[in-house]
Amino acid sequence: MSKQTLHITNGTSLTNYLKKENYEGEMLTWHEMLCEGPTEKEIDTPTFFEKRKAFLESVYNVEYDEFKIKSEINKLNSVNDYKEVILWFEYDLFCHINLIAAISLLKQKGIRVPMFLVCSGRIENEKGLKGLAELTPKQLKEHYQNRIELTIDDVATAQKAWRIYCENDHNLLKPLITRPSNFKYLSICLKAHLKRFPDMRSGLSTLEYNILKLIKEYTIKSRRHLVGYVLHYQGYYGFGDMQIVRLIDKLEILYTETEDTLTLNRDGHLALEHQKNFRKELNCNFVFGGANKQEFQFNKKANKLIKNTVNAN
Repeated sequence: MSKQTLHITNGTSLTNYLKKENYEGEMLTWHEMLCEGPTEKEIDTPTFFEKRKAFLESVYNVEYDEFKIKSEINKLNSVNDYKEVILWFEYDLFCHINLIAAISLLKQKGIRVPMFLVCSGRIENEKGLKGLAELTPKQLKEHYQNRIELTIDDVATAQKAWRIYCENDHNLLKPLITRPSNFKYLSICLKAHLKRFPDMRSGLSTLEYNILKLIKEYTIKSRRHLVGYVLHYQGYYGFGDMQIVRLIDKLEILYTETEDTLTLNRDGHLALEHQKNFRKELNCNFVFGGANKQEFQFNKKANKLIKNTVNAN
């Protein structure tokens, strides 16, 4: 493992793990969560940081440490001094939006050195999906040794996906779902992304619908208890606690909360049965990249987003 290697990791936990296991080279930790909120095609610009700061501080009430993020990104200013760049990202939507952004930023910085991908997910002879920081040292080393060099077509696919994500028409992502690439989980993640928009029947995204199903099918004692279930059963989204908490809080009109239990109310059952559309009641004014959730609904039969008319339900 050459010291001329630049590792771009999906978070602090993995960076610390790689250092502990003595992976040589420069470490760049990706601190953003670009799967939510407004984005711009050009990263590392004043307006990009202004948009991200405004979103994260207003929606999640967290401090946006612009200095920390910029100090990491600045490591790319001399990216061609390295022999190779290793991208360490996982199977989920959270990671894949950051991945296509990181690749686009590398191209924006004029990278000319080879890029390799280390991506975790399904592990042979094990149940479930695993994040990189969850791998044993042996598994991590095997993933590194089997890293995949990204082709010109792979890079072009990532750049195109990022450009489309930053624009308004996310139906344009659909051809990328079937395009062959070395991104093993990109297709699944793009499908999952389109289903984040309100379903035309219920007004719920797939994950919101599944949250209601968990309340119906399990004995849920509290919102905190529900967070644990959602984190475990969320599939390919890869969301963290604060994202799940926001979704659960938003859905509170569809369940009844007492001191020791959460149960669906009448509207919650209507939503699960697709008997009523709650898009307006749930206030879908939320941005993914360049598309506002309130402007579209997902048509399951057509498998695409339908732009709302002014008076649509």
